[in-house]
Amino acid sequence: MQVVTQTSITEFPLISRGKVRDIYELDPDTLLIVTTDRMSAFDVVMSQPIPYKGAVLNQITLFWMDMFKDLVDNHLISSNVEDFPEPLKPYSEELRGRSVMVRRAAPLPIECIVRGYITGSGWKDYQRTGQVCGYTLPQGLVESQKLEEPLFTPSTKAEAGAHDENIDMKQAGEKIGQEMLQQVQELSLSIYGQAREYAEKKGILIADTKFEFGTRDGRIMLIDEVLTPDSSRFWPADTYKPGQGQSSFDKQYLRDWLERSGWNKNPPPPDLPEEIINETTKKYLLAYKLLTGKDLMQGGTYAA
Repeated sequence: MQVVTQTSITEFPLISRGKVRDIYELDPDTLLIVTTDRMSAFDVVMSQPIPYKGAVLNQITLFWMDMFKDLVDNHLISSNVEDFPEPLKPYSEELRGRSVMVRRAAPLPIECIVRGYITGSGWKDYQRTGQVCGYTLPQGLVESQKLEEPLFTPSTKAEAGAHDENIDMKQAGEKIGQEMLQQVQELSLSIYGQAREYAEKKGILIADTKFEFGTRDGRIMLIDEVLTPDSSRFWPADTYKPGQGQSSFDKQYLRDWLERSGWNKNPPPPDLPEEIINETTKKYLLAYKLLTGKDLMQGGTYAA
């Protein structure tokens, strides 16, 4: 499997190059999403890629979308490069395992965040106010403690280079309507609850996650990435200990190194040491193997 930092498909228009994904328009109704090995942290793209990371994100998303396809529609058409349009054949090896052909949907202008453990910015808010995103929590909680009832905490969807901002339910309802908000809240909590239970049995605690939904023909669809190490905090269940920060399968390991490096979180980012790149790659690959039972480096992909 190739390491892919950026694609250059000239046969179709590039409509978006985000921090991680390159998106092409195959026709007015169909998109090609390519998940590269670019790594972003603190909204800045690192100078070096994390090998195979894009394939891991793509494959984990396919795994979860298949698991929840009876609960909510998704935008997938195919992840099999043999099904892609003929002009993409020369790019097959570059696209294999890390790309999907999808139906075009209108993304909702909010991020649907679910928090199942008190950590990150939520822990900082709780220490200061006793609340997390407007929810008043019991006194005496400790860092990384499991929340018996996960919290739905929407945020804005920031433009490139800007930061998402937490918003309350009233603000979220003003953006997408109260009925739509209720639907995506119920879906987010249901998907997260089932995924949290499944992953824990596989040795991973999903501390929190971010979902994206879109609409097509009046129907809600699950789009973008789902329950990946980039959109979630994944913790090893066997080393979990409330009252402290946790080791992780996600890019928190890399974030922690960046915090220690003294970087000011503005471009340009520092060069990543080889050991940080290698260890981050291992964490992504292990997360995929634990969740799916497949070994990506042995050709164990999950196709849709």
